[in-house]
Amino acid sequence: MKRSILTAGLALAVAAGGVATLTVAPAAAAPSAGVLAPAAQALAAPDIAVANVQAHLTQFQTIATQNGGNRRAGSAGYTASVAYVKTKLQAAGYTVTEQVCTDCTYRSNNLIAEWPGGPADQVVMFGSHLDGVSAGPGINDNATGSSALLENALVLARQNPTMTKRVRFAWWTDEEQGLNGSDFYVRSLSATQRGYIKGYYNFDMIGSTNGGYFINRITSATAAPLKAYWDSLNIQPEENVEGQGRSDDYPFAQAGIQTSGYAAGASARKTSAQATKWGGTSGSAYDPCYHRSCDTTSNVSATVLNRSADGIAYAIWQLAVGSATNDFSVAVSPTSGSVQRGASITATVSTATTAGTAQTVGLSATGLPAGVTASFSPSSVTSGGSATLTLSASASAALGTYTVTVTGAGSGATRSASYTLTVGGSGGCSGGQLIGNGGFESGSSPWTASSGVITNDTRQPARTGSYKAWLLGYGSTRTETLSQSVTIPAGCASYTLSFWLHVDTAETTTSTAYDRLVVQAGSTTLATYSNLNAAAGYTQRSFNVAGFAGQTVTLKFTGTEDASLQTSFVVDDVTLQAS
Repeated sequence: MKRSILTAGLALAVAAGGVATLTVAPAAAAPSAGVLAPAAQALAAPDIAVANVQAHLTQFQTIATQNGGNRRAGSAGYTASVAYVKTKLQAAGYTVTEQVCTDCTYRSNNLIAEWPGGPADQVVMFGSHLDGVSAGPGINDNATGSSALLENALVLARQNPTMTKRVRFAWWTDEEQGLNGSDFYVRSLSATQRGYIKGYYNFDMIGSTNGGYFINRITSATAAPLKAYWDSLNIQPEENVEGQGRSDDYPFAQAGIQTSGYAAGASARKTSAQATKWGGTSGSAYDPCYHRSCDTTSNVSATVLNRSADGIAYAIWQLAVGSATNDFSVAVSPTSGSVQRGASITATVSTATTAGTAQTVGLSATGLPAGVTASFSPSSVTSGGSATLTLSASASAALGTYTVTVTGAGSGATRSASYTLTVGGSGGCSGGQLIGNGGFESGSSPWTASSGVITNDTRQPARTGSYKAWLLGYGSTRTETLSQSVTIPAGCASYTLSFWLHVDTAETTTSTAYDRLVVQAGSTTLATYSNLNAAAGYTQRSFNVAGFAGQTVTLKFTGTEDASLQTSFVVDDVTLQAS
């Protein structure tokens, strides 16, 4: 939390926001950590393991120790903190964006992560500042808020519930220099985008060792779920007076977005009444190590942190998670294939839980031509699992092209997907080079590519000829693709996919893959390359794709680049040789 700079104008803005003074009820004994009052026992939100939150705190402590003792915005410690959070979120399936704050005191990045569920125009946002002061590692201020949000985001991804609203998480930079990162973000939004955000929740210093239980705008409707959870613990929270205008909720409130959040207190002193109901030492600061070198992992109350992390989960579930009948989906990859009489072909049947909880799904196939049989291994899966479909054609199987329906039968729903099967009359290998325009010299056909990918731009020379496929190289957040559908004949002895790849990068790291190129055949990932593969000249990459014989698959190159420092992936002379 930034130092207090409470102006008359700010005080007026807070008053206009409708914050009222909370009359505290008579003191009551607080329950021990982890024990919920009856009202809370019925809450549907998950329990957030405080040990997992503490593990993130330990990582932030280590990052600070390895980078000059702090995680100040713009420092190596801050950059490493961003990388740690980003890696966890991307692995969990979040859409993650780094936003460069160009007018921050220390040029650095905000980190925004969105869970891909719920309507895009109905957003609830949860944020904390990721930076600290230069005096120390900044663990209570504010690795506690950052870690509690990170663990909540990971739990949401693991449970993958039905979403009634879109959930967006944010880790802000340059808060300690004046709320600069969050202010930059809010100013970057259009009026329409600001209107999508139905509430912003801020978490700054939520594990103070002599902490209190404070809620921003405690009497507002926005604060209701946060207060409801702490009320269920008989905590008797109070208005966060100390934090008004001093953290990242303020730019949102100034833009007309409803806000709330938790805090456990900074340098202000605990009153005797607060010590009576919450415990701790009256007359002492809520956080005795506020903005000091002693703000380490030892400067955190596990009890306060645990109650804050669980309250965040309750708010997320109350605001954005809905109940639904258990449901699932079925998909077949590839979606088509060819088989000769006397031979067989395989495809992968994938299922996913789309609502509620997982269920057992039995698999079957209909629409098979005479002489063709289908089998599944295994014959049933738990939704989220996959099976191998084998289609076998007898020597007298009916020739032609047919639509096979693959059906999954669950406990309360039946879902299906289509597969196009072609039965041929004889074996043998037609062979040859199967990729069209592999050198990119004949325009774009039959490739499908993002605009500008197929080019003769001399800044990245082709391996042969004048044209090649140049993906990325912008030094900004971007995704580009290059693909071609190819039919691979059955009956050949060998199938080799080859292409030449040149990777050029401005990234300086030797350990972190910031920019990536993923190569796929159908839904199968053949290889992933990154800025760590940068080298002079082209390197030939080859793959055995015999497993796709008799199928029509899409060969696809997908490049993703982060917000800074370019990486170019240049592809040329693509071949798929069957012989």
